[in-house]
Amino acid sequence: MGLYKRGSVYWAYFYLEGIRHQASTGTGNRRQAEAIFQKLRSDAIAEKNDIREIDPHLSFAALASQFLASGSARPHHQYHLKFLLPFFGDFAVARLTKSQAAEFRKARKAINPKIKEATVNRDLSVLRRILYWGVDEGLLGSNPLARLKMERERKTRQQVLSVEEELLLLPAASEHLAPIIMAALDTGMRRGEITGQRWEDIDLPRRLLFVTKSKTPEGESREIPLTTRLYDWLKPHVQASGLVFTFHDEPVRIIKRSWHSAIRRAGIRYIRFHGLRHTFNTRLLEAGVMQETRMALMGHSTGRSVHSVYTHIELPLKREAIRRLEVWVNQQQQQQTKQKEDNDHASTQERTEEPPDASGSTGQE
Repeated sequence: MGLYKRGSVYWAYFYLEGIRHQASTGTGNRRQAEAIFQKLRSDAIAEKNDIREIDPHLSFAALASQFLASGSARPHHQYHLKFLLPFFGDFAVARLTKSQAAEFRKARKAINPKIKEATVNRDLSVLRRILYWGVDEGLLGSNPLARLKMERERKTRQQVLSVEEELLLLPAASEHLAPIIMAALDTGMRRGEITGQRWEDIDLPRRLLFVTKSKTPEGESREIPLTTRLYDWLKPHVQASGLVFTFHDEPVRIIKRSWHSAIRRAGIRYIRFHGLRHTFNTRLLEAGVMQETRMALMGHSTGRSVHSVYTHIELPLKREAIRRLEVWVNQQQQQQTKQKEDNDHASTQERTEEPPDASGSTGQE
């Protein structure tokens, strides 16, 4: 303990990374001086490491504001905050409890009885994410909802676009949307990955596309071989740099309206745009592509620490997977064309056949 008495007052002395610190404790009481010494030393360490003093009254609204201002927020964080802030905004984050999270769930269901458990789970996941951010930034000592359990979610069937629906959808899509749909079906990329794709990250001579903007670390810098039709579209549009998919030379931000319009014009059942990613995965499965290769193409983690070792080894497997995909799609399209021709032929025959005489007479005497 670095306490020394000068006259009737104790002084505190300590070294921090070779620098001598000293200060008067202002008291002659040894026990009080020891407590002040520990406080002085802790404050010096905190200042050196830029550790902020935790405010026990910090509200969730104030924490969320700092989170948004930090640039760490994604669009889905901003969306779910619309529901979190009216309920949690005035609460002190240090005193949030699991029972309050349960009350939030009840309140959400009271407003919209049809809301799914999965939706509220996403709300609370964003809440928990912001609290963890507060801990990382030194604004909170701990996350009060770190062990919050989510409600079990019912599994829903993934919607997949059939080849028949694809043949109707692509011609019905607007000029800027059609290539985006094609890219989603042939690469399995997410909407944000497609709209953020740049020409600098496409190697046309090698027929490779490198994903450099992804929502997951596993999705960054993954390589996807180009299908023939996607290559044929890209080649005449190639540029040295810039975004690949644009609308009047401007970035494509939202495709919701054009997507709905394309679905309506095509006259097919509604499917989310994200369903095209599931379609890509399902078609690869139907074509006999192994799970590890499908995961590598889609940017999913295999859960293995040695995954990065296979990056270069997998390229031939990825090329074979895309080749199988094209073969499978072509076979399905040929079947659809043949079935349509057979149906048209049968319909033509029915129209040209002479209907029988209503009297039942065969025309013979």
